[in-house]
Amino acid sequence: MLLMHVFVLSIIQGLTEFLPVSSSAHLIFPSKLLGWPDQGLAFDVAVHLGTLMAVVLYYLADLIKIFSFTVEACVRRKVSPVARIGFCIIIGTIPVCVIGAMFEGYISSVLRDNIDAIAYSTIVFGLILGLASYVNKKMVWKNIDNNEGARNDSLRNLTYVQALIIGFAQSIAIFPGVSRSGITLTAGLFLGMKSEAAARFSFLLSIPVIMASGLFEIIKLYKAETLELQWVNLALGAFISFFVAIVVIHLFLKYIARSGMAVFVIYRVLLGAVLLWLF
Repeated sequence: MLLMHVFVLSIIQGLTEFLPVSSSAHLIFPSKLLGWPDQGLAFDVAVHLGTLMAVVLYYLADLIKIFSFTVEACVRRKVSPVARIGFCIIIGTIPVCVIGAMFEGYISSVLRDNIDAIAYSTIVFGLILGLASYVNKKMVWKNIDNNEGARNDSLRNLTYVQALIIGFAQSIAIFPGVSRSGITLTAGLFLGMKSEAAARFSFLLSIPVIMASGLFEIIKLYKAETLELQWVNLALGAFISFFVAIVVIHLFLKYIARSGMAVFVIYRVLLGAVLLWLF
C-alpha cells in the first residue's frame, strides 16, 4: 500500500466508525472511483484496533467503574444501577453475535460490494434516523436531569428490554450501508433516550462488537497464513484511525447535544444519491 492510501483509508475508518454515516458507503470511493486495490485483511485489523483503543481510552474511567460494579453484582447477587449498565452492554451484544454468525458468509459474498444495496441502505436508514430524531423531540420527558453529574449517569435508567431492542437494531448493521452507530442511535432515540445518552450507549456497545469483529478477522488472517505484513503501514494506520476516532467521539457528543441529527440525515441522503449517480 502507498502511504497516501494508508492515510486516506485510516482517516475514513476513524471518521466513519462512530459517526452515523456508514463506513462501507465511504470506502466505496477509494476502491471504485479511484481504482485503489483492496487494503487487505491485516490493514482492516489494524485500523479496527485503532478505533477500539480510541473508544476504550475515551471511556476508560467509565469502563473500569462499570466492570467493577458488574463483577461485584455477580458476586453479591445484587444489581446496582451502574452494574445494570454492564449487564445492558452484555445483553445488547448478544443479538449481533448470533445474527452476524448466521449471515456473515452471505454478506461477505453477496452484499459487501453491492453498491445499489449500500446506497439505498444509506438513504433509507438515514431517513429513519431523521424520523427517530423528530419523534424523540416530541416525546414528553418524565425525568429531566438538571446537573452535569446526573447527565453523565443518564444510562442508569436504561432497562434490559431497551438494551435488547438496541442490540437487535445493532445487528441490522451487519448489512452494508446501515451504519452501526446510526442504527443504535436511531433505536435509542425511538425509545426516548436523550441523544447524548443514546450516543454514549452506542459507543460503549461498540467495544465488545469491535473486539469480536477484530478477533474474527485475526482468526481469518491466521488461517490465511499471511507472512509478509507491512508493519509500518499497519502501525501508521492504527495510530491515525485511533487519533481521528477519539477526536470524532469528543466532537460528536458535543455537537449532537446542541444541534441534533439533521446534518447527518441530509448528508446520508446526499451520499446515497451520489453513489447511485456515480456507480
